[in-house]
Amino acid sequence: MAQLVKLQDYISRYQIDLARYPTQFVRLKKNQWERIKRQWELGEDISEWQHVDNEAETDVFEEKERFSFLKKIFAGRQKEIVEDVEQLEISTELVSDEDTIPEEETTLTFEPKIVYAPQSIHELKRMFIDQFFHFQIKWASSTLREKSYVDPRFMRDSLLRMLLQTLPDNYLLFYYPILQIRKAPIELDVVLMSPTECICITVLEAENQAVYVGGSDRFWLKKVGTKDAKVLNPTINLGRMESVLTQLFKQDHINMPIRKVILTRNGYFDYPGSPFGVRFVDRRNYGEWIEQLRKVSSPMKHMQIRAAQTILNNVQTTSFNRDIWQQTNHSAED
Repeated sequence: MAQLVKLQDYISRYQIDLARYPTQFVRLKKNQWERIKRQWELGEDISEWQHVDNEAETDVFEEKERFSFLKKIFAGRQKEIVEDVEQLEISTELVSDEDTIPEEETTLTFEPKIVYAPQSIHELKRMFIDQFFHFQIKWASSTLREKSYVDPRFMRDSLLRMLLQTLPDNYLLFYYPILQIRKAPIELDVVLMSPTECICITVLEAENQAVYVGGSDRFWLKKVGTKDAKVLNPTINLGRMESVLTQLFKQDHINMPIRKVILTRNGYFDYPGSPFGVRFVDRRNYGEWIEQLRKVSSPMKHMQIRAAQTILNNVQTTSFNRDIWQQTNHSAED
């Protein structure tokens, strides 16, 4: 599962320690999956794992830089996803030997809840990764002391879910991050950081079966059945993203190639020729493109971490203090 490093302008624990949290995330996922799988294979009683319609979350701070961050995620049945959940990849070596990651004193516990008794390992994996997706969004929008309000639409975002659940652990995802460049906020589209390259993705997915007729003009033509409409040329956003990241990378001496992708999973592109350096991914080659990304088995690289850190150093963050939130809740209850 790819790692959600930054979601819009929400607080991110990766901003605090990008060296620690990638390995902690993988260790958490690996340990919990092995526990759930072992209990299921041994036929242990799972009646105590009840499905509840609410979400509960407890955060405790202890001295000496130790804390227990307890989350319980409960989810109903999710929509079918196109990914093959038979492949639940758990990386055992996330970071290459060129990086040294200190042992953590932090303890995280993810407690999946059994919605129904799974009849196969396939059902068990689907249940696990669906609930872990909800946990991952909370994980990516909170720290020990702060948290951000998460728009519920992200819980239903099929593209976000696909990227996180399909790609392996060595990918770092920035999902529509908001950067502060010269005191001005700039919202990017999707930035996917692999061990070897930075992929800028602009998405066009308004209607099913839409055909986007492209060119060098400021607007493209979107055809849906007999209706035509204009959409802003997506290469404009891509060019802006590339320019911003190139500038940031240059300032910090980051040597990371930047690739540009225009993506529609439910439509088609009709572009006479192809703009330099831009890859079109639509319904016809979407599966091939995803499979190519999944085959990147290299562990995380030092330059990848540096590139991600450079972006995190320039992000905008909107969050609130947990203590203030708790005090407000107590006052409301009184």
